[in-house]
Order: sequence, then C-alpha cells, then structure tokens
Amino acid sequence: MSIENKYPVSELAALFNAAFLHTENTILCGGYEEPVYLPATNKHPHHRICFTRDYFRSALHEVAHWCVAGKVRRQLLDYGYWYYPDGRNQAQQQAFEAVEIKPQSYEWLLSLSAGHPFEVSLDNLNGTGTPDRFTFTEKVILHTVSLFADQSMNLPERLSIFCTKLQAAFQQPALSRQQIVQAGRALLYQVDSERADIMFKGVNDNISHAKKLI
Repeated sequence: MSIENKYPVSELAALFNAAFLHTENTILCGGYEEPVYLPATNKHPHHRICFTRDYFRSALHEVAHWCVAGKVRRQLLDYGYWYYPDGRNQAQQQAFEAVEIKPQSYEWLLSLSAGHPFEVSLDNLNGTGTPDRFTFTEKVILHTVSLFADQSMNLPERLSIFCTKLQAAFQQPALSRQQIVQAGRALLYQVDSERADIMFKGVNDNISHAKKLI
C-alpha cells in the first residue's frame, strides 16, 4: 500500500471542511500544481487553502501556514507574503528558515496527530545557501516543546481543533510533552545519527532528555 493510499487526502480535506467551512468560511482543496491560499471573492465565496495535487503532506503544510496566519492576513492572497523560491543565497536561506520554524512546528503536530511521517522541508537545490537540516530540525523541535510547557498545551485554537479531529479520525493519541520529546529525538537521529549521539550523550531518561532539548 502506498503512503498516499494509507493516508487518503480526500478524508483529510473532508475533515478540515467539516471543521472550518461554517466557522471560518474556509475549505481545503487539492489538485493544484503549486500550493496557494486564495481569499474569498464574489466568484468564489469561500477562502481556499490549495495544496499540491493529492499530496497529504502538502495539505498538512498548507493547513499549518493557515493556522499561523492571523485574521487580517487570511483576507490576503497567500496571506500577503512573498516567499523566496528555490535558488536562495545564504542570507535568503537564513531568512526563509527563520519564518518557517513556526509553520513547520505546526505541520509536525498535525502530522503526529494523523500518524503521518514528517521531516523538515528546506530544499534549496539550485541555490548557494546550504541548509543545515539538523540545526533547523532542532529549532522546530524546540519551538514545539515550548508549546507544551509545564505539561499543558498552549496551541492556537484552530490548530488545536484540527489536531483533535485528526487524532480521532486516524486513531492517534492526544499530543503530550513526553510524546513531542521522544518524537523529536527520533527526528534528529533520522537527520544525522552522529550529531544526535553527541547531543544526547549521557541522556537516558525522558526527564533528562526534555531538559536537554530546552
């Protein structure tokens, strides 16, 4: 079974639309060559989060950006942002990474809630700026851990709502600090096991591990 068959994007879109069509006048829809956010117009009465083709991960990534965007930005084409395309120099790559920490943190939480694989996205194949995937992954993890301070969740409302919907639909446990810490360690080992070994040298328990991360 392919990963897209295991995680049907049509079910994901249906869950999102059921949760947010009436409250936020927003729908999730695929089949696009490039992802984009389209605010409502006279011709299209609903705001549209458009993701690439039928890619589950693209859908989660675009939902994450929507969860970051405030009310004013959700009235603007692509939230009023302009993104550096592939081909970034070092300064552009650093600027790109700085604004991607929060949405990729949210995407990770959505992925965990759906039981879907996750890795950070920093592709810059045609650029001179070389991404440090391990360091960026660590930043995403640290931001995510900060949302679970003192064992309580501090998630934005729309993100929290959709995570809960995904957990119910895909039979995943509720998010917790311990889960984030353990999953974060696995992510770092996936990126670079040697650097992860150095980072976690002497860390054997969850409490010490959490302190190491933060």
